[in-house]
Amino acid sequence: CKVEQTFPHDVSSYTQGLFFQDGVLYESTGQYGESTMRKVDIATGAALQRMDFDSVYFAEGSCILGGKLYVLTWMEGVCFVMDPATFEITGQFPNKHQGWGLTTDGTDLIMSDGSSRLFWMDPATFTEKKSVSVTLNGHAVPYLNELEYIGGRIWANVYGKDQIVIIEPKSGVVEGLIDCRQLRTAFRNTSRTDVLNGIAYNPDTKETYLTGKYWPLMFKISIEKRDN
Repeated sequence: CKVEQTFPHDVSSYTQGLFFQDGVLYESTGQYGESTMRKVDIATGAALQRMDFDSVYFAEGSCILGGKLYVLTWMEGVCFVMDPATFEITGQFPNKHQGWGLTTDGTDLIMSDGSSRLFWMDPATFTEKKSVSVTLNGHAVPYLNELEYIGGRIWANVYGKDQIVIIEPKSGVVEGLIDCRQLRTAFRNTSRTDVLNGIAYNPDTKETYLTGKYWPLMFKISIEKRDN
């Protein structure tokens, strides 16, 4: 990927979910005692609005569908339903999977659980409608993490890799790989700097942003296509 612009990112944010809704950047962050839901000022990285989860919850991926904000928890077996305007928790669903990444195709919620499978969940009941196994050259791709639905494809962070996979939703086949290794050269890594995680696509501007857990920067990127 090619960096088009660089922005500050809150180094206290263990980024789990990152997405745009109506031009506003939302971010959910994890870790017990640090989990938050935020609206973020891109220019400064500061939280314009913030809600702190109870310390028993490790917040994960998030997205908005049908005027409702959905936030996964990692091991707690809960998907929270929230008011996107106020961050008030209005309900919750049980989740039998681990919660990792969450996005939407406009009809269903699409969830990852750290495995090579993606799950389509009914937003009204959070029951599983279908799942697909994600493969690259016939091999399963495990550790699928943060998700973003872009142009009919699912972009996914792979936990522990500076790489994004582009997935065809019906087949689960990886159609493209995005090399993000050079993003780390833009800042000094510390013992706290964690993995690449966070993909946000703004449909209004057709711009894509990437960041990582406890990263000091967020990047607006474009894709350079290369034939192998």
